[in-house]
Amino acid sequence: MFNFFVNASQIKEEKIYISGDDYNHIVNVLRMKKDDKIYVNNKDNSDSYLCNILKIENSEVICEIISKNETNELPVKVYLFQGLPKFEKMETIIQKCVELGVSEITPVDMRFCVAKLNNQKKIERWRTISEVAAKQSKRNIIPKINELISVNKLSDIISNFDLTIVAYENEEKITLKNILNQNKNINTIAIVVGPEGGLHEDEVKCLQDSGAKVASLGKRILRTETAGPSIMSMITYEFEL
Repeated sequence: MFNFFVNASQIKEEKIYISGDDYNHIVNVLRMKKDDKIYVNNKDNSDSYLCNILKIENSEVICEIISKNETNELPVKVYLFQGLPKFEKMETIIQKCVELGVSEITPVDMRFCVAKLNNQKKIERWRTISEVAAKQSKRNIIPKINELISVNKLSDIISNFDLTIVAYENEEKITLKNILNQNKNINTIAIVVGPEGGLHEDEVKCLQDSGAKVASLGKRILRTETAGPSIMSMITYEFEL
């Protein structure tokens, strides 16, 4: 069943009004008709509904709410801070991590980044990829893609999260599994992944000094586009399955 997102203002008296690009997708691409069923999610509070298409007008699809759905979201919110990689890799990271349940993704400018972000259109494209992946995977939210920040800024906001984990290839003793097993009763996790060149030891120390925990992802070294989805899979296993 197809999945769509609306603002709270589009939900009125047990009916949902869909317009814009989603109207075009429903009517002209999917060729849906009256009485077809769809899922609709409230962007503002993540409420999800099973809906019946009641009427298709010139610029609006009017749906009737049949029932409220249980949430598909992870029981813990995960915030990925990704060292800025080459742009095609960032697209893969966003797509896969959104499918796996990430709440937000923030690109971080790190010492070993080879890519430079100087075009707002890239972020807009990443936000579109997040929305498409959220629809495909039946998410109740569209994960937010934030503006680029520095490592120093990241250090300043670490205290906002119950747990911050830095994936570091030079850590040999403490594993991600160890840390997750010791932190079961938390609500928010921040994950820090370096770019293609990895994390500089000064960046790791800066994050540790701010309260982050450093963890190994295993004996094999993962590419930056593999690390984020791997961590999301491990978190899903520990907290949901």
